[in-house]
Amino acid sequence: MSKLFAEKLQMPFSSAYLDSFLPNFRRGANFAQGGSTIQPLDGQMFQSGFNPLSLNLQIQQFEGFKSRITELYEMGNCLGFESHLPSPSDFPKALYTIDIGQNDLSAATLSLTVDKAKASITNIINHFGSNIEELYKLRARTFWIHNTGPLCCLPYYFIDYPSNPGPFDAVGCIQSHNELAQAFNSQLKHRIILLRSQLRDAVLTYVDLYTAKYTLIKIASIQGFVVPLGFCCKYHDGDPRGCWEMRHVNGTEINSSSCSDPSKYISWDSAHYTDAASKWVSDHILRGSLSDSQVPISLACRKNIH
Repeated sequence: MSKLFAEKLQMPFSSAYLDSFLPNFRRGANFAQGGSTIQPLDGQMFQSGFNPLSLNLQIQQFEGFKSRITELYEMGNCLGFESHLPSPSDFPKALYTIDIGQNDLSAATLSLTVDKAKASITNIINHFGSNIEELYKLRARTFWIHNTGPLCCLPYYFIDYPSNPGPFDAVGCIQSHNELAQAFNSQLKHRIILLRSQLRDAVLTYVDLYTAKYTLIKIASIQGFVVPLGFCCKYHDGDPRGCWEMRHVNGTEINSSSCSDPSKYISWDSAHYTDAASKWVSDHILRGSLSDSQVPISLACRKNIH
């Protein structure tokens, strides 16, 4: 979804911080890690596919990046690289977009009852608040923060979850787990309100990704999507990597696991949205109608807006 944000702002795509092949950080850097969490997890969870680079470690990477940039400019060693690097004065002017938390809830549901998972949310949100404060100390001032989506509308929970998941809601999602996501979002919003009072010169925009995604599922057929809780790519022999592997057939590159038209599906595989669904969601959150405060992303950096 980050590339859709860049297109909306008419900016180049941000290079991944860990990309070693001629990255360009002049207009931003991406420190996000697929499968990562807010709260550091133990080693056993990594075997379930979660990423050890939790949010605090991503911030440490950002801190190292910022420190190195400052050092290069102070020593005059950045000559010839200005077109690929930000200046130290860019950091407080930047927009810090954060989308994380769903994997924390997924990890909790793997090892805890729903009630215990709900009780763990406070600790997760405390970690999140501390991380925002740490970014603030590093001169971050403007934040665009997504809440988490409807966890149990993802096909994964219908394929790999135990056979008795509990009641379903009106659109067929697992009710108890979506209530877990809603509880997380409620605490996240309250923490952001508290942070606004503590970090007086910061602008923190809370973005209701949950509503955008759940609305799409409810009106999928009207928007041209089929089987809203289904997914396009079927695994090869149970191996999810098959959804990301391309093959050449008669000179054409295809994914032989995928459906004929991915743009008709909300989910690409059992846990990730298609480009078409991501674009629909991003179009609805970037204009600001689902944000607190209600400002489009193009105006999110104006410090007089709260």
